[in-house]
Amino acid sequence: MNSKSLWRAARTRTRRTVARGADSAGFTLIEVVLALAIFALLGTILYGAFALSHSAVDKSQASAARNQKQRSVADLLGSYIRSAYPYRNSPQEQEVFFEGASDSLAFVSAYSHGMGGRGMAKIFIGFDGNGSAEAALLLEEVTPVRLNTDEGPIGESHRVILEDRVEGMRIAYLDPDAEAETWEERWDGKERRMLPRAVRLSYRDPDGKEVRWIFPIMMHVLRP
Repeated sequence: MNSKSLWRAARTRTRRTVARGADSAGFTLIEVVLALAIFALLGTILYGAFALSHSAVDKSQASAARNQKQRSVADLLGSYIRSAYPYRNSPQEQEVFFEGASDSLAFVSAYSHGMGGRGMAKIFIGFDGNGSAEAALLLEEVTPVRLNTDEGPIGESHRVILEDRVEGMRIAYLDPDAEAETWEERWDGKERRMLPRAVRLSYRDPDGKEVRWIFPIMMHVLRP
């Protein structure tokens, strides 16, 4: 075999090798479809995980904000109730101003938020539902203390809604004279001539979670 024949044979083998390499370097239709399906599946999983984590963060932030608000409400109510004072119109009277019902409470406190924490104020705590199942927790502070309208103008009043859309509101009063722990649904200072030992307030928040606070009255706690 001469040199020309050898050269032609080598060139033919080279072309075949290059052709086979070009054919093997591409992707088949099945491979492309499988790659796209895997990519779509991974994208769906990642998006679901991101949406789930984002929803969990939102719920956690909302729960933290709600808990912080309830702690602030408890601190404010506790400041008033713990400082409840056995107010009498005159030193000769034995009747104490404290009107406690199962859904409202009126008394005189030695704590006044409007006066910077000092001074007495007439306090009203109640629920305004207008006959519906859901109600709003209300707080009203009136200064100066005037129990009789004949004493002059009512004074300065501050009214605030502490929480909306609450249900199952109940207020109870701990009897200081009972040997066992006894909670009363009603406490009239004119009849009892004394303050209860503690006040218990409970309700269900908009999420259906039960909220319960017990506020001791310091006049009894500090009593020898």
